[in-house]
Amino acid sequence: MGDVTTMTTTEHTTATGRATTPEHPPAPGRDRRRTRPELAAFLKSRRARVTPADVGMPAGPRRRTPGLRREEVAQLSGVGVTWYTWLEQGRPINASPQVLDAVARTLRLDPPEREHLYQLAEVPYEPARVAGGETVGPDIQGIIDALDPLPAVVYNARFDLLATNAAYRALFILAPETLPRTPNALRTLFLAPEATCPLVLRETELPVMVATLRSGYGRHAGEPVWEDFIRGLITASPYFAELWESGDVAPPGPRVKTFRHRAVEGELRMTSTSLSINGMPECRIVVYSPVDEETHERLAAVRTDNEKSRP
Repeated sequence: MGDVTTMTTTEHTTATGRATTPEHPPAPGRDRRRTRPELAAFLKSRRARVTPADVGMPAGPRRRTPGLRREEVAQLSGVGVTWYTWLEQGRPINASPQVLDAVARTLRLDPPEREHLYQLAEVPYEPARVAGGETVGPDIQGIIDALDPLPAVVYNARFDLLATNAAYRALFILAPETLPRTPNALRTLFLAPEATCPLVLRETELPVMVATLRSGYGRHAGEPVWEDFIRGLITASPYFAELWESGDVAPPGPRVKTFRHRAVEGELRMTSTSLSINGMPECRIVVYSPVDEETHERLAAVRTDNEKSRP
């Protein structure tokens, strides 16, 4: 990979005199005159902390800095010296994800630093996927168990239930021994008869959940597991097919949801709050909190009913 990799001289000039490239137009609301100096300073600081010994290179005589030289970063990253120099100088050149990843590996950037590099270079960022990253360990399970009596669950982007606490299972009447290997909230809600569905306002709640699903789907389009999941729900649920066809997208966020349960008269109105999990970028803890005192009391009755139902 040489100087011709991503160096581009085809540029346009905006009304403010800033150069832009057709492939990477300036992001709305961002001033490249600000981000480019930040990019230059960031790369210089990261380069200075990596020594030749760190990458198996001799220090050599007359080295003025303990860190790597620009030409050494370029060589180790498989890019041209001129291209890397221009990148570090904050010049308006194009950078592909592959090249930025190579530079990130050479500079030994951790995941937050890698994301920062992408943002400064104005290249769409996709978190690196970690094998086994969707396995919930005892520490996370302990956190959601400690949230009891508040219902809590760990979802991935596909709404698979990766972990639940007793209050969540009582609310949704889930018996652990009867759950499939990978239970899924969307599959349960769309395929359950409407009379037994725990969601009261299906016509408002389910569209938001499908829109949230689509926001995660964009990172996995074409993957067999995801495509099979979407195709299966489209086939099994005309309502899901209709909502999926709409193309709506929404991020996870706080919502007020209304539930029903066999053990209580009246509705349970609860706020769902999403919490991110370090090391599991596509997963979240969702906690349901009572909106009012009536719901708080009814939730306690749900828990009592669940305990009585145990064999």
